Amino acid sequence: MKIRGRRECKECGTRWSYYDTGEAACPSCGSLYSVGVDDERSLHTATSSTLDLAPVRGDVDNKPVRRLASTAAERCREFTRGYGFIDAGELQPLDDTYLAAMELRSVGSELGRRLKVSDDEELYFTELLRADEGSRPPPESVPESLQASRGLAYANAIREYRSDLRTYLDEHPDRPAERVLGRSRGGGVETRAATLRRDRRYFCGSLVTGHHGTL
Repeated sequence: MKIRGRRECKECGTRWSYYDTGEAACPSCGSLYSVGVDDERSLHTATSSTLDLAPVRGDVDNKPVRRLASTAAERCREFTRGYGFIDAGELQPLDDTYLAAMELRSVGSELGRRLKVSDDEELYFTELLRADEGSRPPPESVPESLQASRGLAYANAIREYRSDLRTYLDEHPDRPAERVLGRSRGGGVETRAATLRRDRRYFCGSLVTGHHGTL
């Protein structure tokens, strides 16, 4: 959506940025009546939500893996729900924290339904609990039994990012970026993910910094 993110409260005069708070209410008095002070509206799909998995990591030695997995999946679900990649008119990269959260969300949901979790699955899940630090296990460490969950997570992440990227390109047409975007469509899930990870450094870096001519 396009909004005037910098607001001024009609009740008390407080100014704040919706881009920072994600809240329409005035942070000082709680009023919902405000006016935008920006000259123009800007595309904005990002949220102000953060991912905190420290409490889950703290319970690793005290709770069953299945319960931890369900809790972690729910935290990641809340973080990724409505997540956007356009912040105050600027396209953001497909960052590792989001990818890791999507992976943990998928894997955690799967393990939470299991009657039994193997040692390698538990180790992999434990490594995924660093998702809030942008850390993900390498592909070779993924147990075969969870490769489908990882693939689903990547497919969903790619779909969500491509949606925002297309919205951005509608406002900022760029043919080279469109061609790069098209390349992420073909092939299997892991192929598309690898392509997007490689290409995001190519087109996201240029689009985010506004250097469209470098594409």
